[in-house]
Amino acid sequence: MTKNIISGLGFLAAIVTVSNAFAQQKDYPIQPVPFTQVHVDDQFWEPKMEVNAKVTIPYVLQQCKLHGRVDNFLRAAKELDGDKLTEYPFDDTDIYKVIEGASYAMQVKKDPQLDSQVDSLITIIGAAQEKDGYLYTFRTVNAKTPHPWIGTKRWEKEEELSHELYNAGHLYEAAVAHYQSTGKKTLLNIAIKNADLLVKDFGPGKVEEYPGHQIVEIGLTKLYRVTGNKQYLTLAKFFLDVRGPKGDSYNQADKKVIDQHVAEGHAVRAAYMYTGMADVAALTGDSHYLAAIDDIWGDVVNKKLYITGGIGATNAGEAFGDAYQLPNMSAYAETCAAIGNVYWNSRMFLLHGDSKYIDVLERTLYNGLLSGVSLSGNRFFYPNPLASINQHQRSAWISCACCISNMTRFLPSVPGYVYAKDKNNLYINLFMSNSSNIMLSSGKVNIVQNTNYPWNGKIDITVNPAKSGDFTLRVRIPGWAQQKPVPGDLYTFTATKTLPVMIKINGKPQSFITEKGYAVLKRNWKKGDKVVVDLPMETEKVMANAQIKDDVNRFAFQRGPVVYCLEGPDNRDSLVQNIVVDRSAKTESHYMPDLLNGVEVITVKGKSGKIQAGTDHVIQTDQNVTAIPYYAWANRGPSEMTVWIPYEASAAKPKPAPTIASTSKVTSSAKSAKMNAAINDQYEPADSKDTNFPYLHWWPNTKSLEFVQYDFKEEHEVSESKVYWYDDGPWGGCRIPVSYKIYYKKDGQWVPVNNTSPYAIAKDNYNTVLFKPVKTTALKMEVQLPDDNSAGIHEWIVK
Repeated sequence: MTKNIISGLGFLAAIVTVSNAFAQQKDYPIQPVPFTQVHVDDQFWEPKMEVNAKVTIPYVLQQCKLHGRVDNFLRAAKELDGDKLTEYPFDDTDIYKVIEGASYAMQVKKDPQLDSQVDSLITIIGAAQEKDGYLYTFRTVNAKTPHPWIGTKRWEKEEELSHELYNAGHLYEAAVAHYQSTGKKTLLNIAIKNADLLVKDFGPGKVEEYPGHQIVEIGLTKLYRVTGNKQYLTLAKFFLDVRGPKGDSYNQADKKVIDQHVAEGHAVRAAYMYTGMADVAALTGDSHYLAAIDDIWGDVVNKKLYITGGIGATNAGEAFGDAYQLPNMSAYAETCAAIGNVYWNSRMFLLHGDSKYIDVLERTLYNGLLSGVSLSGNRFFYPNPLASINQHQRSAWISCACCISNMTRFLPSVPGYVYAKDKNNLYINLFMSNSSNIMLSSGKVNIVQNTNYPWNGKIDITVNPAKSGDFTLRVRIPGWAQQKPVPGDLYTFTATKTLPVMIKINGKPQSFITEKGYAVLKRNWKKGDKVVVDLPMETEKVMANAQIKDDVNRFAFQRGPVVYCLEGPDNRDSLVQNIVVDRSAKTESHYMPDLLNGVEVITVKGKSGKIQAGTDHVIQTDQNVTAIPYYAWANRGPSEMTVWIPYEASAAKPKPAPTIASTSKVTSSAKSAKMNAAINDQYEPADSKDTNFPYLHWWPNTKSLEFVQYDFKEEHEVSESKVYWYDDGPWGGCRIPVSYKIYYKKDGQWVPVNNTSPYAIAKDNYNTVLFKPVKTTALKMEVQLPDDNSAGIHEWIVK
């Protein structure tokens, strides 16, 4: 086959004709412009991609070595003694994803040192591969005590938890990226050898199992595009068609994929599957796949999408919730799911050419995805909540590191979402300063964007065709610029007046028609033609659909594509849950270059409430309120945060008056000390399984005797204890305890209180114990866990 491979397509799945010898008959009708042809010099995105290349990728490589990811391969290759492995059988993919990210970064800017590091890793990976192509360190190591997720033979537990095919999918994506970046076939040959084994083992009449965690389908289509081996495409389709209907909704296997019409189950698995379905549909023309993912997309956008573009409402299965179930503080909205949402929406656009998919992609990109990595590039979020009361912090490393390694491979590919083309139609989807060379049917065109987006709505576009000619620019007019934050009615702006979008060509105002959300600019273009697009970037107040109960009597700020939040460091007393802002309050915005690497902030007048000591009376005080971009929160330590701002006092949580408990030092036998603050934060749970606010738990401990302890600021006379248990039955692992007992400190010893009421234990309310008054500086509660479950505490009040 020809060596004339077009390289550097980033995360859009290598959608190009790779050889005249096997030009595909079918593919996406619209083609993305490879990110290596889009040279970004943007004040917003370029620094972030630079941090990824210089900080995040080297940091994650280092952490992969420190946390045993490389050792897994060395042990499988018998180059390191012992059979100790890391925690999860999918940990191998962290190496693959970092190689993919490094490959993308090297396409943007050569880096000999990184190239050498990647070559060394590929050598280690190759040594761990078995002779027939099998590559799965957790089996090849042949540990004396095998990981419980792997079966006694290959593929035996693939539909459950083994992740053998998940690992393969990430291997293929990394291999394609590395080959396109460097021209080297070292990793590609490893991937092909593995894929050939899958072709041999899986299929009708052979192993007829589906991947427990989807992504191999995407990887196989990428391999197909690069190699032309149609068996890989056939296998990708097989893995989709063999799925369901007797499996679990958790991994979308309770129905055949073509019979699925709502989003369900694990959100990352789902987004990867929908992306794979789009790829296979484009390459095979299977209309049944299209009908299914069109319906599922509508279900997500109309009922299950966070205002930040995040998906996945609950940590129970890291899954989609029911329709309109979008809690804020307990939002899961995993970073990997946001990345998957971008992949999926990019494919939907390539299939349909409608800007509504880019609207969702852009919302996710600037908010719920970008929030996943710190401004410094070395701290990370797994879930991306929309509210916090100090309990959420970015992590330096996470044992399940999928989101961390995923960010390394995604950020370098962002420019690949800016442009797309279809014959003589050039789509301008995203706005960032760049220069790009694009081949249309009429010839080569150089496009130069100059903009201060997302802080400003003015975009200057210079069109430089190699020779004058007729073609069409299709410039996306974002939904937010037309008073439509999302394609459906899940969110709306309070303002009803739509300001005009202005377009000029060579200084002259231009009338234009729109098709599928694009301004259609068709003309004979000449070198140096200048298009100026002026989008009306106003500060908008967003209202949620009334069926989203968690957002009732609240609004969110949005400016352009950027969703805002209130964060403690910018507001009085470092509190934001007690703030109320009138819906009609006038806002101002201004750019602060020294704040959070430079951000546009929103300011507005509001009120804050606090409860007067000894009463239920709320004292309200006028204050200035400041909002920052959501993606930039949690870069200044733990704090309060909220995206949805109360406009009714009933929706706010006034600052409680101090109590004996709230001013005490908390210690406990819980695994994480971070949980201790939950039991005296004075947030009232709705019921025992409420996860909207922090709680303390001892999971996974069972049968044991545990404790929590209050050390008072000073001696108090106390005679009452009230505890609200955390119990997430029937599905979770915590139940009310078998028993508990209160002790007080006397002369340095713990003495049981003399209770005058019984130690009753019940869920969904406070369990009160009265006892004879004691003067003490500390109380301790001992809790006996059940035999088969753990237990936890929402609140512990002392009077």
